[in-house]
Amino acid sequence: MSDPTPPQVESLLPYDDWTEAAMRQVMVRALAHVAAEGLPGEHHFYISFRTDHPGVVIPARLRAQYPTEMTIVLQHQFWDLRLDEAAGLFSVGLSFGGVPTTLVIPLAAITGFADPYVRFGLRFRAGEPAAAPPAAEVPAPEPPEAAPEPQPAPATPAPQVVSLDAFRRRSTPKS
Repeated sequence: MSDPTPPQVESLLPYDDWTEAAMRQVMVRALAHVAAEGLPGEHHFYISFRTDHPGVVIPARLRAQYPTEMTIVLQHQFWDLRLDEAAGLFSVGLSFGGVPTTLVIPLAAITGFADPYVRFGLRFRAGEPAAAPPAAEVPAPEPPEAAPEPQPAPATPAPQVVSLDAFRRRSTPKS
């Protein structure tokens, strides 16, 4: 006969919050290291974040394409990675469709962090989304004076989810 499982007791200590804060600190240390030293070897980061979180600064066209969440990759073509722990955010330069852009991302907006090279990943609880997009957006470039009337943009497809399994190293079969 087996003992019945004891009932789950609700903790009066915020262990979940403490655990999340500690995991976020691992990500912060990784970003700080890369900001100071660059990415070593084949390491690279996938960072998912809420685009509707207060304080996220991205161009309006990216916000329209990714209204709630997007994932960026820090690997070969990024620049000016800066971490401001006191302000609780980081910024990074990336190119989207050949257009250089600087993103500003509060650490609390991050929902996922992964380094596929070493099969390391963290998931975070999503922060509360903003009621409306924040006022601090990177303005879209002004069209030239003689530009033709813009056509309505086609409906954008839903964001694609990419499985990280395709990027994992596989051991070679033994004969």
